[in-house]
Amino acid sequence: MTNASRWRLDGRTALVTGASKGIGLACARELALLGADLLLVARDGVHLERVRGELNEEFPDCEIDAFAGDMAQREQRLELFDWIADQQLSLSLLVNNVGTNIRKPTLEYAEDEYRFLIETNVISAFELCRLAHAQLAGHGAAAIVNIGSVSGLTHVRTGSPYGMTKAALLQLTRNLACEWAGDGIRVNAVAPWYIRTQRSEPALADADYLEEVLERTPLQRIGEPEEVAAAVAFLCLPAASYISGECIAVDGGFLRYGF
Repeated sequence: MTNASRWRLDGRTALVTGASKGIGLACARELALLGADLLLVARDGVHLERVRGELNEEFPDCEIDAFAGDMAQREQRLELFDWIADQQLSLSLLVNNVGTNIRKPTLEYAEDEYRFLIETNVISAFELCRLAHAQLAGHGAAAIVNIGSVSGLTHVRTGSPYGMTKAALLQLTRNLACEWAGDGIRVNAVAPWYIRTQRSEPALADADYLEEVLERTPLQRIGEPEEVAAAVAFLCLPAASYISGECIAVDGGFLRYGF
């Protein structure tokens, strides 16, 4: 392998969930910049198709496919992999980006709310890893990157179920990194702090709250989706071939802030 090819993903196909906006879209774009073909997955089929068209224009040398489906739903996960088999796609990269949140004090959650968060944030990634395993193992130099959160590593004001699910996702990363190393699959995670996305906009619109966030962030700014995507892409590269079971915080120094 040449030095240049260590920093390229030509000939690889990456499945990116939640790929139509925010961090997921930024990850898809970054992977395509490095030469990867893409399989984009998101719930909103109309918006997803529009994004696929835009990426096709931007990266004409990449094969870009799209599948509209809710990865929190078991049947739609199975439909996705049936479709992958029908299309004869060969996956070597998986980015588990799907996630959501409902912010409340712990005692105010209804059971269906926290179960929804667990299903969306943890079970979907767990099952997608299992469904993708055969293809990833067949590749021999595959990578999974899970999008976690600093809330899985320390307390932040996201609500306990969200933090609980992200902690579980990080532990899944560690377990699979050990269990699947012999199958040629590296498994890593990234843990963002506040990133400028549609989901973060309502909280950051509160000037007082934004000031508090920035006070706890040594770099004194909100992160951009592209900055998370850069870490994800690095973990997918052959250049990162000896990195597995790790979690890279993309947090502007938030987790290292002392008093």
